[in-house]
Amino acid sequence: MMQTNTKRLVILGAAESGIGAALLGKQQGWDVFVSDGGTIKPHFKETLVTEGIEFEEGVHTMDKVLNANCIVKSPGISDKTAVMKQVRSAGIEVCSEIEFGYRYKGDSKVIAITGSNGKSTTTKLTYHILKSAGYDVAMVGNIGYSFARQIAERPCEWYVMEVSSFQLDDIHVFNPDVAVLLNITPDHLDRYDYVFANYVASKFRITQNQDATKYFIVNQDDKAIQEYLATHSIQAKLIHITMSDNNQWNEGGHLGSDERLHIQYGGEGLDMSIHELSLKGKHNQFNSMAAGISARIAGVRKEKIRESFASFEGLEHRLEYVATVRGVEFINDSKATNVNSVWYALESMKKPVILILGGQDKGNDYTEILELVKEKVKAIVCLGADNKPIHAAFDGVVDDIVETDSADVAVHAAYAFAENGDVVLLSPACASFDLFKNYEDRGDQFKAAVKNL
Repeated sequence: MMQTNTKRLVILGAAESGIGAALLGKQQGWDVFVSDGGTIKPHFKETLVTEGIEFEEGVHTMDKVLNANCIVKSPGISDKTAVMKQVRSAGIEVCSEIEFGYRYKGDSKVIAITGSNGKSTTTKLTYHILKSAGYDVAMVGNIGYSFARQIAERPCEWYVMEVSSFQLDDIHVFNPDVAVLLNITPDHLDRYDYVFANYVASKFRITQNQDATKYFIVNQDDKAIQEYLATHSIQAKLIHITMSDNNQWNEGGHLGSDERLHIQYGGEGLDMSIHELSLKGKHNQFNSMAAGISARIAGVRKEKIRESFASFEGLEHRLEYVATVRGVEFINDSKATNVNSVWYALESMKKPVILILGGQDKGNDYTEILELVKEKVKAIVCLGADNKPIHAAFDGVVDDIVETDSADVAVHAAYAFAENGDVVLLSPACASFDLFKNYEDRGDQFKAAVKNL
């Protein structure tokens, strides 16, 4: 029977974002129903039971799903699914969890960070700077708690948020005080009709509600970003980060041929050598500039930013040092699930590399890393169920390419190729679901295998 006097919130997907939206919805007086077409993990199910929130799993009962004033859907659910086709046809409002949370954030401030690569590291670094400066801050979104859960359980004055294109696809009033767009390279194109321009537009939705009182930090060296800006008007105050001495900049971030990081905002500058940064590699210099400027806009003093740059510890599974075994260094970059991420990883390597590559291929174009592979890679160890794309790209380029189907075998094979002074780099360029639960499981198994050598 249809309810007419109560706001009814239906949530599709019962993982972190869905549970967060359910908790916030209940707190705000909504009649909440959660529907998950798969199996709900036990700890999430326990939360729903404890909170007395109605739910179903293994099925979407469409009469219940369509009985809604608003639907919050998991970022992982495509509009191409049968359930979403019916929802869209019914004309019910659909919003992402970050949109739903934003409506109840009060006077708090939001720094939102997106990009094809580097957004997790930049989010964590920005959070680290604000936290070290004594701010009342939470790290939310694709990293940490969901935005909605944080608002429901412990609201803060500041939120540093990692956001994906999928989350941005269903925003309406979401309007970050500071938005960061690090880079755009082809990824997830299956969700955007295999049209790169659609994916680019999705990333730029982070600015759609910003006005001149807000800030938009962008990578001036990124071709896709600059092409979009050349034909579209952005209302927010634009701040650039660049590594080119040819680009004009007076406020923003710059790293030039002097190998010094320069950050300028509000008439005050920060200048430091890249060798003082705890994060290494060209990509992390972009990430550091974006985080530093975001923190300056938030009012953090430059001395505190400098200290935080030096003290920051990077993300697990992102260029994570594991161990050195008889002169061979092992690096876990399991989070590198696309080719561009591998480019950044290889670019930062200063030693000869044995590269562990492969997994569930998303239509990768390996030509992007071909020159770096020629320059730096001694051998490739394939770690995947189907490694034909890797052979097609690198047979004849790299002399030694071997097949493995477990982390333990891959580590032993890589170690056999390695000599004192080499580095074994797990940077797969692929999703992990062919052999592992997720990229974390792949990285954990890699680390365990290294420690068993």
